[in-house]
Amino acid sequence: MGIVAGLDSSSAFTHIVVCDTDTGAVLRQGYAAHPVEAKATEVDPQAWLLSLGEAAGGGLLEGVQAIGVSAQQHGLVPLDHQGNLVRPALLGNDKRAQVAAADLIDGLGGRHWAEAVGAVPQAAQPVSKLRWLARTEPEMAQRVAAVLQPHDWLVWQLLGRPARRTTDRGAASGTGYWSAGSESYRPDLVELALGRQAALPEVLGPCEAAGTTPEGLLISAGTGETMAAAFGLGVGVGDAVVSLGASGSVMAVHHEALADPTGMITSFADATGMHLPVVHTSNAVRALRGTAEMLDVEGLEELSSLALKSTPGASGLVLLPYLEGERTPHLPHTAGTLSGLRRESMKPEHLARAAFEGMLCSLADALNVLRDRGVEVRRVFLLGAAAELPAVRALAPMLLGTQVVVPEPAQYAALGAARQAAWALGVSQGTLDPRTPPVWRDAAAQVLDPGEELPVGKAVRQQYVATRDQIHPGAFDAAR
Repeated sequence: MGIVAGLDSSSAFTHIVVCDTDTGAVLRQGYAAHPVEAKATEVDPQAWLLSLGEAAGGGLLEGVQAIGVSAQQHGLVPLDHQGNLVRPALLGNDKRAQVAAADLIDGLGGRHWAEAVGAVPQAAQPVSKLRWLARTEPEMAQRVAAVLQPHDWLVWQLLGRPARRTTDRGAASGTGYWSAGSESYRPDLVELALGRQAALPEVLGPCEAAGTTPEGLLISAGTGETMAAAFGLGVGVGDAVVSLGASGSVMAVHHEALADPTGMITSFADATGMHLPVVHTSNAVRALRGTAEMLDVEGLEELSSLALKSTPGASGLVLLPYLEGERTPHLPHTAGTLSGLRRESMKPEHLARAAFEGMLCSLADALNVLRDRGVEVRRVFLLGAAAELPAVRALAPMLLGTQVVVPEPAQYAALGAARQAAWALGVSQGTLDPRTPPVWRDAAAQVLDPGEELPVGKAVRQQYVATRDQIHPGAFDAAR
């Protein structure tokens, strides 16, 4: 038996799991909050190291042979020629680069960007942050000699800041200047954004090691949080993951990168050598919270109970949950719509049900964007606190049209980082195949099948789609 650790440095905390290399069993864990505000849009990366050190205290890493690193995505860590920080790191939640992203799209066109790197620029991406830096802080931009992302920087620090800087294909695929299709950088896009070239980290393969510390501790390639979480869940071809936050996302494992000029699909690479096309929605649980406030009920649990007193189709009520505009379909300036009001439908339980049906039907739209591009979906993993709600569990299988798996809450990004460390360690020792990651036991989960409810769900979906197409005709035509 070997021992490895996976650390996840998210926007607010560092979580470390120490695992058995053979089974993935968690032996011990560590946790520490970051010494910065969770909503900060820029930060001194030393805060990540302080949090890491606190989380690893008390001998947590004793006996560990390898470490994998997962970290928040889309951050930009700009370095000068000596490897010193030019300015605080820009984080993924920093929206100041929205105009910069629009400039980049206007310059080359969405189709060109999609074909070049698998994604149309968004404010979060490093390529847009570089354009923002060049336009708003030109003196700082002139000092930039190299750019890293959070996980790259942490790996580099753990190895003692060697001359060689590395990343992995998963994190690289979110930069806006690395192509998941060709598995190569587009330095011309860096120059377009920054106005000059900058050194980029070497992209490692899924099971390669970034290096070894002076103490002999192997550090694997690391990856972004999304890719690490998928690896920790153990999803494969035929699996999709639906995340329920204030906004929503749908991703699936696929054998190739997908270019989408509409911008609905972002083509990430994963941590195993496959691909992770992702579709985002602007509204998910925020629609439930808004409905709960409108009905003056105590939280989502009560809203769920109320919704289950209604019947499928919510007595004809249909909620298009586009409360903050919508990304899928591309309706950035629209508002939500409540349709089908009749005297008999004007009851709290019907509105509560319409909110759950609307949220899940919107996510089914996102899922169908992937299906329409040939992505196989045999089952859906449902993540997020809202996945625990009885109404979500009752409605999701029939509205998403497939088996739904609700894993028990766990630190899946940290687990994915640990699994990557075990793979790199095994390959270095000659005990694992570089083409096949270690097989760890499946996460404990509840499996929900649509069963006889599938035709009912199909009818509800048809009602939702008919309403959507009447109010927003042709909204999905570009995607098809």
